Amino acid sequence: MEIGIDSFAAILPDPTTGKLPSATERMADLLEEVEVADRVGLDVFGMGEHHRAEFLDSAPAIILAAAAARTKTIRLTSAVTVLSAADPVRVFQEFATLDLISKGRAELVVGRGSFGEAYPLFGFKTQDYDALFAEKLDLFLQLRETTHPRWEGRYRAALTGQGVFPRPHQQRLPVWLGVGGTPQSFVRAGTLGLPLMVAIIGGSFEHFRPLVDLYRESGRRAGYTSEQLSVGVHAMGFVGETTAKARDAFFPGWAYMFSTIGRERGWSAPTRRQFDAMCGPEGAFLIGDPATVASKMLDASDTLGGVRRITFQMSSASLETAAMKRSIELLGAEVAPVIRASTKIG
Repeated sequence: MEIGIDSFAAILPDPTTGKLPSATERMADLLEEVEVADRVGLDVFGMGEHHRAEFLDSAPAIILAAAAARTKTIRLTSAVTVLSAADPVRVFQEFATLDLISKGRAELVVGRGSFGEAYPLFGFKTQDYDALFAEKLDLFLQLRETTHPRWEGRYRAALTGQGVFPRPHQQRLPVWLGVGGTPQSFVRAGTLGLPLMVAIIGGSFEHFRPLVDLYRESGRRAGYTSEQLSVGVHAMGFVGETTAKARDAFFPGWAYMFSTIGRERGWSAPTRRQFDAMCGPEGAFLIGDPATVASKMLDASDTLGGVRRITFQMSSASLETAAMKRSIELLGAEVAPVIRASTKIG
């Protein structure tokens, strides 16, 4: 099983003073986090894409390119690229360039995004988000296969054989399909034979098993083998010296972030009791001491019928810079060896 970290480059206020760190300081800390992840032998680091004041990740390929220049072995991926609101040609060029800089370590997770700000920002209608995604994914997958594509669609000018450069270092850029809880998205990933990255930010892992089964069945019906139908999980995660320390470091930023989003979407403010329940045996948060986190990761893989990759969404803990780096060290030094010794997946 591959183990990694996903970041949204969150910039959160100090819970005591309400003061925000500077964007420059936060970006410097973020790049140090990638360096630590590379040094301790984690497999992958992902950068999200948002267009909001709480996050600094509106240009993930640029951040990942900076990380590529400072790392040696860790794979670098988007998490996710909001392909519906982007030009697939430009996205391909950016990640092909990243692949050259990193000497073959670039990947993408593409999806429709869980926030809607990108659509009006780039001149698209939010209600077209699925049709936009289907069309642009089709083009992007063609770009992986040919330098001079011939393609026509509804939302973008046709391509009539123009060259798309540069080409990546890898023969084909790895592309995962990022999904939430929509059954049609799981079917789409299976039908296309793309690896699946499931965002599980609440509830339980068990709740997603029928959807993962739907993905695998759709893939088999489309002629893909079990080995081609990989499953990954993106989950809230954090490792501390003790479970109490891990929860205490993660909760303030998580509560702030979800309170902010909740006010926009009409949710109730999250409570510490709800958070602790999600950290418990039945919840989907991978937060605790190394033994607890490792055990829960293995249980999650078993529950979902085998998982190739698990990535930890740690941005909520960015208030605690030292704790963040220590969490990454513990994930590489104490959690990863247990996982790698216990599973043959990946």
